[in-house]
Amino acid sequence: MILEDLIKNVRLYDDARINDVIKAYEYASEHHLGQYRQSGEPYINHPLNVAYILSEMHADVDTICAGLLHDTLEDTTATKEDIAENFNKTVANLVEGVTKISKLNFSSKEDQNVANTRKIITGITEDVRIIIIKLADRLHNMRTLQFKSEFKQKENAMETMDIFVPLAYYIGAYRIKSELEDLSLQYLYPDKYKRIEEVKFKIEDDSQRCLQEMLQTINEIMSNNDIPHEIKVRTKNIYGIYKRLEAGHKIADIHDLLSLKIMVDSIANCYQTLGLIHSKYHPINDKFKDYIYNPKTNMYQSLHTTVFGSDDRLVQTQIRTFDMDKIASFGLTAYWDINRGNARDIMQDDLKNKYQFFKSLVEINSVFADNQEFVRQVKAELFADKIYVYTTKGDIVELPIGATAIDFAYKIHTDLGNTMVSAVVNDRVVEPECVLHNKDRVRIITDILSFGPREEWLDKVQTTRARRKIKEFRK
Repeated sequence: MILEDLIKNVRLYDDARINDVIKAYEYASEHHLGQYRQSGEPYINHPLNVAYILSEMHADVDTICAGLLHDTLEDTTATKEDIAENFNKTVANLVEGVTKISKLNFSSKEDQNVANTRKIITGITEDVRIIIIKLADRLHNMRTLQFKSEFKQKENAMETMDIFVPLAYYIGAYRIKSELEDLSLQYLYPDKYKRIEEVKFKIEDDSQRCLQEMLQTINEIMSNNDIPHEIKVRTKNIYGIYKRLEAGHKIADIHDLLSLKIMVDSIANCYQTLGLIHSKYHPINDKFKDYIYNPKTNMYQSLHTTVFGSDDRLVQTQIRTFDMDKIASFGLTAYWDINRGNARDIMQDDLKNKYQFFKSLVEINSVFADNQEFVRQVKAELFADKIYVYTTKGDIVELPIGATAIDFAYKIHTDLGNTMVSAVVNDRVVEPECVLHNKDRVRIITDILSFGPREEWLDKVQTTRARRKIKEFRK
């Protein structure tokens, strides 16, 4: 990686501030002079690679500069004030946001680690770009993990799976998420990784004829119907296959192992394309999902249908608009392309108003003063496996596994929880403490004359919001 590679990328979408990028590179090179990575290469190669990863997302120049400078406060004599003076306050704030808290502030390494984990996680509430820089930083570190000791490799891989993979998922950055998962699995379970990788290569090789036939046929159908389109072939990532196998499935059971991604120019053409594909390839009825009018909680949108392809193979087709495809690959970072100019503000507004995890994170952050308790609750409530249940209007509500109808009620509205007397789950009346399961349909029964939430509910609920609201009412 050399500076010209980065400049070439940035020039594609923001030619006006190339000099700022060069200046940031020179500033970082000067301050990191004489520092080397464990691979033996000059340290500047790392921030340069981080900035390059950000440029692949078409990040704004302030974010590119912060990527180049992200280790200067931690590892050199640079100060926040100096960075603000040489660049601007935004760049200085971003660099400070990704900088670890000094060990001088803590009595133990463990205390420092959990405080820094909290800082990483809550950085998203100040500026989502802090998390994006940290993800780019972690991605390059994971790509070059072979130079670390085996212990550090496993330690970094576990931390990546615990913290960075969930964060990538929540902002919808699937491309980064998938690569981080595969890199982590490679170091945590190298034998299983190698075995699945070999199986994946064999499946891809065996499926060439089927996929090429479908690709050609669908291309012809789309062209004959004058639908502007692009089609890509995708195979499920290695960690995705590993997770399904660990859950007891067989390779043949994984219906989305092979996928065709079909991008079109409008939502109307998404549905027309669906009909055209079903007219040629028989669908499996229970494998159809409409994420366009019922998006995932991280704003992923697409139509998914699994069809019978040639050679007796099941092939999933994912149909979406071109903008939906950008968001499906890059999540919030796609806004840099879609909303050029004011992308950061739109990112932050959408996070607050559309992403359910954001409100839960703010809630947990306000309740837990102790860093260790905060990290423990985030991992249990946000980063562990989740369930998705439906309101009576068909809206999806995201909850941690083990959540009850009480958690559901308080997630919808405080008054709903405070006046709840029972719930209807899948047309069956249940007690408030009823544990919910994936795809349940939930309606809360209320009574304004009820005595309010009972104290024993505190032992049943899983979410921070429900627990806090019950305590407030009891007081």
